[in-house]
Amino acid sequence: MYHAVIFDLDGTLLDTLDDLADAVNNALSAFSLPCRTRDEVRTFVGDGVAKLIERATPGDCPHDKVAAVLARFKSYYAAHCQDKTSPYEGILSLLTELKHQGIRTAIVSNKFDDAVKALANHYFGTLIQVAVGERESEGIRKKPAPDTLLMAMDKLGVSPDETLYVGDSDTDILTAHAAGVACVSVTWGFRDSAFLLSHGATLLADTPEELKTMIRSKG
Repeated sequence: MYHAVIFDLDGTLLDTLDDLADAVNNALSAFSLPCRTRDEVRTFVGDGVAKLIERATPGDCPHDKVAAVLARFKSYYAAHCQDKTSPYEGILSLLTELKHQGIRTAIVSNKFDDAVKALANHYFGTLIQVAVGERESEGIRKKPAPDTLLMAMDKLGVSPDETLYVGDSDTDILTAHAAGVACVSVTWGFRDSAFLLSHGATLLADTPEELKTMIRSKG
């Protein structure tokens, strides 16, 4: 049976899109660069904030300016990451049931580590036991490399065959595969079912309640 369920954060547990879009556009505006729509930002997320800003800035933007936009984004987002963000409907119920069942839980995200831990603590408290974000400065590769997922599993004390990974993107599918972990792709986040299936998804959940049933069926 599953002894642990590990989740992506943005688009899986939390609807963070509005706060991300606001932070992107605040940073772009600060450097007189064109703003991006909410739907554009949706397609940019999933591979860490550096890649998000790289995608959001014009292709001919100088490297030092992109770096400055990134720094502005991080500063603004750190102060405003809870303005409009909220858990998806049914997520708190799901996490509460997992805790009651004794199933260990963690978050693995490409968002910078301090933000991941702050958001996990603010929205989920003791419902999430371990939260791991981007830590490439320490030589820990971000998703889709398996490093952060393996780190979370080690902290939880579980093996790959005891673990389910849940995410909303192609990056999450690749991460789970690299770590040898079963994966459920959720369709309520930043990518739809057609996209997920075309990128290798084998199990889809349309609601947290459906995900809860899938976790139970494994047990």
